[in-house]
Amino acid sequence: MKNRFLKSIRSSIKKQYPNFSNEKLDEVMYGVEGIYLTITKTIIIFCIALIFGIFKELLCLLIAFNFIRLFSFGMHANNSITCLIFSTIIFIGGTFLCKYVSLDTITLYILYFIILAIITIYAPCDTVKRPLIKKKKRIKFKILSIIVVLIYFTISLFIKNNLIINSLVFGLIIECILILPITYKAFKMPYKNYTNYDLNT
Repeated sequence: MKNRFLKSIRSSIKKQYPNFSNEKLDEVMYGVEGIYLTITKTIIIFCIALIFGIFKELLCLLIAFNFIRLFSFGMHANNSITCLIFSTIIFIGGTFLCKYVSLDTITLYILYFIILAIITIYAPCDTVKRPLIKKKKRIKFKILSIIVVLIYFTISLFIKNNLIINSLVFGLIIECILILPITYKAFKMPYKNYTNYDLNT
């Protein structure tokens, strides 16, 4: 179904923009495939959340996660099935933690300290298909990632809503897992892909 859909989209784009080279078409299709996989994966995870009655909690977690993900990036699974299984386990599991876990102040401080250290050391983290070649961009995204962590920490200090606090913390924890070298190694994916390019750019 996926291949048929993507093939149909590719044909339509080729017909609409006949001047597109194969490289340009491949680039566009990479984005289209990403959107397709994201939508289908999200629908499945949302359905599971509705069955378990944790849709609101999942939504909070996804918002917190995706905001830090914008700047820290991180690992993507090699295929859609692995991505779906991994995403379902990590987000549904994380959502249950958001709903039922209560973090005391000391634990919160310790978690944020660890998160800040991981983000500072490892973010942003690229992939083969999306290498962060330019050093200035890597520095910019690192600074923005650190700022997001500090914003989340500040919100957690002043807000009294346990769900929001947990969503911010666990969203960051999930992102930290996805940028660790050991995670890349576990999934047999190359790390620091920008080193394959000119580091002076």
